[in-house]
Amino acid sequence: MPQSISAFQAAYISIELLIALVSVPGNVLVIWAVKVNQALRDATFCFIVSLAVADVAVGALVIPLAILINVGPQTYFHTCLMVACPVLILTQSSILALLAIAVDRYLRVKTPLRYKAVVTPRRAAVAIAGCWTLSFLVGLTPMFGWNNLSEVRRAWAANGSVGEPVIKCEFEKVISMEYMVYFNFFVWVLPPLLLMVLIYLEVFHLIRKQLAKKVSASAGDPQKYYGKELRIAKSLALVLVLFALSWLPLHVLNCITLFCPSCRKPSVLVYIAIFLTHGNSAMNPIVYAFRIQKFRVTFLKIWNDHFRCQPAPPTGEDAPEDRPAD
Repeated sequence: MPQSISAFQAAYISIELLIALVSVPGNVLVIWAVKVNQALRDATFCFIVSLAVADVAVGALVIPLAILINVGPQTYFHTCLMVACPVLILTQSSILALLAIAVDRYLRVKTPLRYKAVVTPRRAAVAIAGCWTLSFLVGLTPMFGWNNLSEVRRAWAANGSVGEPVIKCEFEKVISMEYMVYFNFFVWVLPPLLLMVLIYLEVFHLIRKQLAKKVSASAGDPQKYYGKELRIAKSLALVLVLFALSWLPLHVLNCITLFCPSCRKPSVLVYIAIFLTHGNSAMNPIVYAFRIQKFRVTFLKIWNDHFRCQPAPPTGEDAPEDRPAD
């Protein structure tokens, strides 16, 4: 008989579906905005598109798979492992995209005159391809053998069973906590996050040093340039902070699982941590809409042109300067 769904599971599924219904359209809108607005075609916004693609996949793929795992179907071990790996790939892709954005903003304020010669569209495309390739390698590492198959096989054989183990599909049952903590968190999550913090601190230092210089009659353009860079850097740093706040709780819980196996983790905290990680995919379009003028104007143009059938002002290179909403 089909497995019945409890009221708690129904609530969990409803929240996950709500997150997906916000995440997917919101990030599709980000990609659409970059496509239609020529002013959103520099390297930073290309990396933002890569981040949005990962967030669309979270809503369209990871959340449905998370719901499937929550229902707890009986599957072969490697089938469950394949279900668990996409979130690892997409998380790593998001981290590397955020790191690429941080490096890009650093280059814009450190070498503004040489920036366009250094960060070419071709190099940006190579960087994005490299980020995704590395993300697949890191996220699929459990498929190459770093998983819990040996433990599951021992339990399977102890019951007198043969063949590939059939298990109740759960993330921690197939993914090794040693992999999640020592490799995923300590190597591919925490160091990039700390590096990004240092990069943004340096970016803010360089910008404020330039803005503190005495303004002369000929210094209007540099002041305007660095003022805009400061506003955009603040917005993108906010994206980084939200990502860290959304993902660190789950990684902390993973550390507790590994280093204190006897410690009890309240299920409500586990679910809150999961909701935060999935909900992060819906946050970025909201940040862009409220903090970056070019995105806000383009979002309104798309809405008016395609959903309200009312023309909106052009959004080309002469769009107003980026500024946070009041």
